[in-house]
Amino acid sequence: MNTPELRQRCASQLQSAVPRAARLRAFVGLDGFVDEIFHVVDKRESAEKYQRLTQMSQWAERIKAAAGKSTNIEFVNQLTKLGGNGPIMANALANFGLSVSYLGNLGYPNIHPIFAEFTKRAEVFSLAEPGYTDAVEFEDGKVMLGKHSALKQVNWQNIKDRFGLDNFAAKISGANFVGFVNWTMLNGMSEIWAATLKEICPKLNGDRRTLFFDLADPEKRTREDIAAALKLITAFEQYFDVILGLNEKEAYEIGGVLGLDTVNRTPEGLAMIGAQIRAKVPVNTIVIHPTHFALAVSAAGPAIVEGPFTPKPLITTGAGDHFNAGFCLAKLLGFDNACSVLTGVTTSGFYVRTAKSPTMPDLVSLLNNWPTK
Repeated sequence: MNTPELRQRCASQLQSAVPRAARLRAFVGLDGFVDEIFHVVDKRESAEKYQRLTQMSQWAERIKAAAGKSTNIEFVNQLTKLGGNGPIMANALANFGLSVSYLGNLGYPNIHPIFAEFTKRAEVFSLAEPGYTDAVEFEDGKVMLGKHSALKQVNWQNIKDRFGLDNFAAKISGANFVGFVNWTMLNGMSEIWAATLKEICPKLNGDRRTLFFDLADPEKRTREDIAAALKLITAFEQYFDVILGLNEKEAYEIGGVLGLDTVNRTPEGLAMIGAQIRAKVPVNTIVIHPTHFALAVSAAGPAIVEGPFTPKPLITTGAGDHFNAGFCLAKLLGFDNACSVLTGVTTSGFYVRTAKSPTMPDLVSLLNNWPTK
């Protein structure tokens, strides 16, 4: 479902909600990366000109052909930018006008220069040095090559020692929206969640807050770890309206861990998997975002919305985090699932076309001038 009427309704709601968005407070964490975006050279024609490998399978075939021998593969840097699920999502929320506080590993004791612009948009605190990612991009996907040694410093003890338990509790208590992202790479995250449930959540009062989780490609974690994380996420529903965000690959992985049938890979089949995940992980909303469309499942039922897909994106690293920011913005503003999913795909669609985070007027403009290809 993506009709002109839906886009017009969503654009109108976003236009009128700009002042309300400026009154929202978000607290997001807990990762931080320096991202380098690369293309892979196929044929080099001169010092300045080359042909690019456009498909991930081409790279795989080149590596496979070199097995038992050796080969030389050239990367060409396209962009160096702030990275990590948390900083990208938080930066996007700040660009919408929200008041954002961020805690993660952005450099310690001094913030890494790559986050300088981010510190102008958000209140930023850091626990440790950032991780580093080489994001090798193709037209049909990307491979993230990570260096994660600094992430072990993101743990409950360092939150207490370097940020302060009272500060952590105050940021959660004072926020309308809390985002805990990149569980997969942060081995201390489950401990942080368990401690938050025990030491902070029972003391919360006031209006119910929204809490967003992004596991971030849990394939490398054990089934036991994933199952335990899902139990912790479910426990937060007692205190928050919980949103669990998944991309398509993650949805099938979580479905497999939960023992679900994941054979039907149509949009309707994926919506069914989302509903079954929600039955096993009973939180407010499950949201799933493949590349061509996205869907949300809650007590109101499923909503499936096609996005402004482009076969030649300018950038893909961070597209999912931008979807999450747009979707969560809309939910915070009280939009229904269809408008929330549409806001999410519009946010990611703007980003992959421009390599920039949109403002709310940018979203309105794209909705009113929907691309046909």
